Amino acid sequence: MHGSWRSMFRILMIRGAVLIEKERRREMLWGYLFAIGATAIWSGNFIIARGLSETLSPISLAYYRWAVALLVLLPIGIRPLLREWQELKLHLPYLCLTSLVGVTIFNTMIYVAGHTTTAINLSLISITAPIFIVIFSRLLFAEKITLHKSLGILLVAVGVVLLITGGELARLLRISFAIGDLWMLAAAMFFGLYSILLKYKPRKLSIWAFQLSTFALGLFFLTPFFIWDYCTSPPVSFSASTLGAILYLGVFASLTAFALWNKAILVIGPVRAGMIYYSLPIFSGTAAYLILGEAITSVHLCSVLLIVSGIFTANHDPRKI
Repeated sequence: MHGSWRSMFRILMIRGAVLIEKERRREMLWGYLFAIGATAIWSGNFIIARGLSETLSPISLAYYRWAVALLVLLPIGIRPLLREWQELKLHLPYLCLTSLVGVTIFNTMIYVAGHTTTAINLSLISITAPIFIVIFSRLLFAEKITLHKSLGILLVAVGVVLLITGGELARLLRISFAIGDLWMLAAAMFFGLYSILLKYKPRKLSIWAFQLSTFALGLFFLTPFFIWDYCTSPPVSFSASTLGAILYLGVFASLTAFALWNKAILVIGPVRAGMIYYSLPIFSGTAAYLILGEAITSVHLCSVLLIVSGIFTANHDPRKI
């Protein structure tokens, strides 16, 4: 009798463990899908940066993007913002710096770069941001750069040089490469700095109050440049495709992708999510080939191999093996 009860109990325990494992795997699968979704949406940013390069100026495109994002976020974030107003005022210098770097400068630089380089190059150079996080951590906080991090930085540097010279190193002497590649490299540097600043987000600030305040401040800093650009540039004819692209940037690239990415980090963790982010050039490259007719060359393939290898090497910790 007791033996049969033990057998039944054991069977129930095994079934329970199997169900728990299935649920865990299901959650992990959703986590990966969230990360892939966010990365795929972000890849569209580079397609639009290139596709609208002859329609809208970089400043106007950035301004319209963040204006839409602010309007969409306002109903969600206004209550947390008002509730945490005193905390926001206390950390205003930090919020101003974070907004200036992450909202005003970073994305505007991407759109400047889109005028003179390809969407594929934009996406490839964008994933070098983790290397700049390592470099800024050393410069600002004296964090040690280990041998594998140094090797990773070297691999990424070689990959970027190969990309911007098109495999012809003589271009470095002639300075005859796309200036947009350098703008994108500068944008990646600012994104690295922005990522470091995010580590110091005040804990008492909710994510919605933080996002709404940084969107608003970033747009505020961009406004004088937008007014100047609006007054000195020829009038823009907003076609349905242009309006659709702006809505995509404001709603999906700024808010939806952000929500998916946060959910992915909660489910699968930042390391696994970060590995998915490195697939961004695959999405951008495919879209650029299909939509913009850009060619994918052996130089692109070699560059992505070097850049991704460098990032993996820089983030590899042999002590955890």
